Amino acid sequence: MASVSTPLAPHAHVLGVTSSLSGKAWRWRGGNMELGADAAQGLEHSILDQLLLTRGVAEDDLARHAKPTLRDFLPDPSVFRDMDTAAERLALAVMQGERVTIYGDYDVDGATSAALLVELLRQLGLDAGYYIPDRLLEGYGPSGEALVKLAEAGSQLIVTVDCGAMAHEALLMAKQAGVDVIVVDHHKCSPELPVTAALVNPNRLDESDLGAAHGHLAAVGVAFLLGIALVRTMRAKGWFAERREPDLIGLLDLVALGTVADVAALHGLNRAFVAQGLKVLARRERIGMAALIDASRLTRAPQASDLGFALGPRINAGGRIGESTLGVRLLTTTDVEEARAIAIQLSQLNEERRAIEGEVQEAAEALLAGQHNMAVQVLAGHGWHPGVIGIVAGRIKEKTGKPAIVIALDDVQGKGSGRSISGVDLGAAIIAAREAGLLVAGGGHAMAAGLTIDPARLADFTGFLDERLARDVERARAGAAMLLDLALAPGGLTPELVETLEAAGPYGVGWPAPRIAVGPVRIIKADIVGKDHLRLVASGNDGRSFKAIAFRAAETEMAQTLLHRSNGRRFHLAGRARIDDWGNRPAAELQLEDAAFAD
Repeated sequence: MASVSTPLAPHAHVLGVTSSLSGKAWRWRGGNMELGADAAQGLEHSILDQLLLTRGVAEDDLARHAKPTLRDFLPDPSVFRDMDTAAERLALAVMQGERVTIYGDYDVDGATSAALLVELLRQLGLDAGYYIPDRLLEGYGPSGEALVKLAEAGSQLIVTVDCGAMAHEALLMAKQAGVDVIVVDHHKCSPELPVTAALVNPNRLDESDLGAAHGHLAAVGVAFLLGIALVRTMRAKGWFAERREPDLIGLLDLVALGTVADVAALHGLNRAFVAQGLKVLARRERIGMAALIDASRLTRAPQASDLGFALGPRINAGGRIGESTLGVRLLTTTDVEEARAIAIQLSQLNEERRAIEGEVQEAAEALLAGQHNMAVQVLAGHGWHPGVIGIVAGRIKEKTGKPAIVIALDDVQGKGSGRSISGVDLGAAIIAAREAGLLVAGGGHAMAAGLTIDPARLADFTGFLDERLARDVERARAGAAMLLDLALAPGGLTPELVETLEAAGPYGVGWPAPRIAVGPVRIIKADIVGKDHLRLVASGNDGRSFKAIAFRAAETEMAQTLLHRSNGRRFHLAGRARIDDWGNRPAAELQLEDAAFAD
């Protein structure tokens, strides 16, 4: 019977695969976990420990990470600069009944952050308003005009969420208009901070070491910490002597959705946020969230992947191609019928978004030939919908293995969105380009960024990125490999194994889902389903067979090889194990990502 061995060097090859059908070496993420058909039986705890160890958990800290809780991971909010100042100012607003407006970004992180503060203030007895800018008409971040209008309409305090860290001019206009602004953000900051009543952001350059250690938080996570600080401040002031304290735990469904949808790294506190937030989601207590789950046709409690691929895109669709306030309206409504109507509308907008995205992606891919020698794929086109360029950039990044920026041009300017690869800080490069005068505006974080550019500067901007990031991209791509956690025969691919693997979740950026290799197998059946998905049935020497599917892979060399060499040669298949719950009883299947010849 196989057992879990001591960790090997990360470069050790799995099953001898040095170049797969996608050109990657297969390497162990950590320890050699080559199991037989039934070797996983009785090894659940060893497998779980190995998964945690290879994701950076110290051996004496396994118990804390095996079941992440807020108690074990939550920092004292006061370690963050300006947190106590922000809490005091918000507490004053609540106690004096001031008019407060939450100014959010139009994506999921912005919508959930705004909804969280609106809901929290509502529970504290203050009916706060919210303002979400129109993506096309106003662009990213708070505009000075909007802030001044809110002040003129009576707002005494504005809290910006998921934006504002770089809005120096706009926040100065707000200050001059006599309104206090608290910024709650997580995007990169410049050395000179804007004028605010408080700026809470773990990515401030002057942040404390303890605060900076939480730079991976999404804005909604920062907003939750502000909520804790606010409740603690008001408790100290005696506010709850005759009032019920807010249900902070009940807000974690919003934190989980915003964190996953914003592709924040799921380690440490974020992993605890998502693990506990999924429990809150399962209770379906938030009317809008329950309607969103139903509109997504989920018949079980949401998993972390559902937040990124089912719920999040629907919220995003409102800000991308529809009405920017739909997400916040849905997540804060107390009307069941309104929630159902908005959720249906968002699902329809999401379908429209997919169609628009497909058109832009096709046009962007047609330009790739002229970019093959560049470190960063910078693709620009007239008439592209700015609401989908971030998604298309992500698709181009996956296709090419390089950072990608997609820019929608009009007659005056270009709006761009970028996605990066691990090891390449795109946000810092965009800020540097802006400071060099190549951009009208721009900012972001390591893995994602946004920008506004004069079309006449496109060539200079592309050259700047190539020169700045070429070495980083080359280094990151040279280390690219398929990192695997387990290798087993088809008989070992069982629902019980999937359950064991999922126990080390939730998974996401910075806490990768386990990848397994299954084989050797022969391909019994191979065809294309849907638009471009490869579907397989594979059988091993042990007589056990299983299903596999590779999404959006029909045109890849891997898919073509498996389709046309389905008789004779044997393969090892690699990907993520998951449950196929169609049919009378659940079965394990493989979400295929790569394949290699076995003989």
